[in-house]
Amino acid sequence: MDLIESNNVILSNERLLLREFNENDWIDVHKYASQDKVSQYQPWGPNTEKDTKDFIHKAMNAAAEEPRLRYVLAIVHKDDNRMIGAGEFNIRDFTNKSGEIGYIVNPEYWGKGIATSVAKLLIDFGFRELNLHRIYATCDTRNIGSLMVLERAGMTREGKIREDLLIKDGWRSSLLYSVLEYEWNK
Repeated sequence: MDLIESNNVILSNERLLLREFNENDWIDVHKYASQDKVSQYQPWGPNTEKDTKDFIHKAMNAAAEEPRLRYVLAIVHKDDNRMIGAGEFNIRDFTNKSGEIGYIVNPEYWGKGIATSVAKLLIDFGFRELNLHRIYATCDTRNIGSLMVLERAGMTREGKIREDLLIKDGWRSSLLYSVLEYEWNK
């Protein structure tokens, strides 16, 4: 189910709800974003409280922009109504109809298919609601969990981008994955 009402996006499946962030979400975000293992392959983190509050404000500000290029959505697990992560969709090129997805999940929920479900919801949103042609994602070459998520979500590995991102332990090489609209709609 997708609902887009005055820039308020809600995506859901049988076990997850993706919704816009609100001020109070910083507490749940900080529970995972302040952990080393969560930000290990990222250029950010581990977060201070200020970092996490800034992230929430940026996500909320992005929701109000016109045209909207960035959708940062809180992941809520329906079983316990707990906010457990974030899914992100960025429109990268209007002319060539491409976008990028990303996700981060509280480690208490790792290994349960949450990130794969989020990736699928975001991809479906990009094709059905944003009318894009190509959706891609990158992940650190060492992040086996994330590359498995992207493959399970139906994306194809295109290749390796060498040393494209400076992170805490040096230059990160990334794997590039994508899916095209006609592949998704098969």
